[in-house]
Amino acid sequence: MKRRRTVTWAASVLVTTLALAGTLAGPAASAQDRTAGGTTATATEPVTHAENDRVPEGSVWTEHYLPSSDHSGTELHADVLLPEGIAKNKRVPVILSVGPYFGHSGQTDAEGWTHTGPSSRFQDFIEGTDLFDEGYAFVMVDLRGFGGSTGCLDWGGPGEQADVKAAINWAAKQPWSTGAVGMYGKSYDAVTGLIGNDFDQPSLKAVVAQEPLWDMYPYIYSGGVARPNVTGTADAYNSIATLGQMADDNPRYLANSRWEETHPECLTENSAGYRIADKRDKHWTSRDLAKMAKGTDTPLFVTQGFVENNTKPEEMQEYLDHHKGPERGWLGQWDHVRGGDHVSDGRLAMGREGWYDETLSFYDQYLKGIKPTARYPAYSVEDSTGAWRAQNTWPAVERSATVALGSGSYLDDGGASANAGLAPSAPVTEQPSGNWDMENAPTIEPAAPKGLAEGQARRQNAGETTSSFFVWSKPVKEAVRITGTPRLSLAAKGEGNVMLKLYDVAPDGTAAMFDEQVSLLDSGKLTVDLKATDWTMAAGHVLAVEIGSIQTGSWRDTPSGQTIKVHDARLELALDDPSDDHATGGARSPFLDTYLRQYTVDLPAGPASFTMPSTGRH
Repeated sequence: MKRRRTVTWAASVLVTTLALAGTLAGPAASAQDRTAGGTTATATEPVTHAENDRVPEGSVWTEHYLPSSDHSGTELHADVLLPEGIAKNKRVPVILSVGPYFGHSGQTDAEGWTHTGPSSRFQDFIEGTDLFDEGYAFVMVDLRGFGGSTGCLDWGGPGEQADVKAAINWAAKQPWSTGAVGMYGKSYDAVTGLIGNDFDQPSLKAVVAQEPLWDMYPYIYSGGVARPNVTGTADAYNSIATLGQMADDNPRYLANSRWEETHPECLTENSAGYRIADKRDKHWTSRDLAKMAKGTDTPLFVTQGFVENNTKPEEMQEYLDHHKGPERGWLGQWDHVRGGDHVSDGRLAMGREGWYDETLSFYDQYLKGIKPTARYPAYSVEDSTGAWRAQNTWPAVERSATVALGSGSYLDDGGASANAGLAPSAPVTEQPSGNWDMENAPTIEPAAPKGLAEGQARRQNAGETTSSFFVWSKPVKEAVRITGTPRLSLAAKGEGNVMLKLYDVAPDGTAAMFDEQVSLLDSGKLTVDLKATDWTMAAGHVLAVEIGSIQTGSWRDTPSGQTIKVHDARLELALDDPSDDHATGGARSPFLDTYLRQYTVDLPAGPASFTMPSTGRH
């Protein structure tokens, strides 16, 4: 949808200054140099699309440098895009994105550009909102160690937090800025948006964060059990940090981009941080974004796929519970996608139309004070049936309940006993560890051979102890939604690993695994939060809970070989009644069917040992 131009810009020359040096970066190019002789204009002075085709139409590009706020001497690089023809005294609100993916040669690898220019990472957002016609600036700041910024990588840590704080303050104080800043991003640059909220800076008026991490630790470890990206993520960001930039970039930018060549310790230190397994270590407590969000009130617009393979909904509920400001969200059954993304057949990846209209309205409201002309739900949520509903908060809970799961035993053998007699499964094929950043995660197929769950359940019913055991509910009498963050607690004797899974079992014995989590386990009591979910069980379905060794998925676990005896297992659930949903616009997200194909197994209901509580509505 093409928007009406709402601001008229006078034809004038844009003059900006560098925060550190007080002059434009590098030697100024003459008009003849910039328009003739076969050279491409770079942002040593203001550059338009006509002078450099990498500059978005309707904008003027300049480059700037600013100090981080931690007094470390780190110099941050910023690409600024202002509406073309902006009057000298005109001020505009700023949309800011801070991250590692704004290098001029490419986001995560060289993209084949023939000349330098600003990153096209969020060209979809710029075009989808007609951002410059709507009177906004767009600023992209390289985190320390990336693109044109100096300093050592600090994945979500105090150093990067200082970078975010500095970028917000700098954007608010520029002569072309109204002082109102909004943040925009997906994945890593959605994390920096959450960091911005955590600082609660007055000039930050709104944050749009698509598919973020809510806490850095669970991306690398699950309860002390390492994920494969314990090395892969470090390798990925070390690679991005050392990515060669464009030959025609200005000398200052190129010198900064080569920081790691003279500071090799930066890469070593970055890799070492990921190998700290203890969540209580200061390395991780300083990156607990959900805890840091307590009491913050920046207006927040988030997206989250509940069945995401990359940035999973772990600690999501804690972050949102701690956040006290206005909230907007699109939540549903998709993978690592943006609000405006389409799949190959043209369908919207999230299934819902209007992403750019809604985000622009959000920014207009909080950065310009313009009252929305359309009524948008606070939360638009797609549950596991593919149906969309509107609600005022997430999760919406009508009843919290704890169900007793009883006792059982399993062998922590990594699935060896469960796989006995079954046809071998195809090995899991992962992408190289160097490509496991928050933007690009390998697609992990379930490693379970056909018949694994069904075979274990039958052997369990025959009295055998195998790699896991199941507990089943009675069929639910009415449809019920499991929402929020399920929590399982137990007492155990033995040491090793534990994997917890929740299944929605249909009357025909097919079961969709919709939540899982793992943890290290020592003799004693253990409480584990599973991933946030929004899953509706139809009437007549059964909830099955599996407790056992880590047999599937992607973790670097070491089985102990011990028999683990579990006592007094209890499952805490937040329940909602789907019969009183308020429908809102949205189609079934395409990834939901892919997920169901991957994670549906045969698991006939066994002897019922607990009753699923009703929501109390009927």
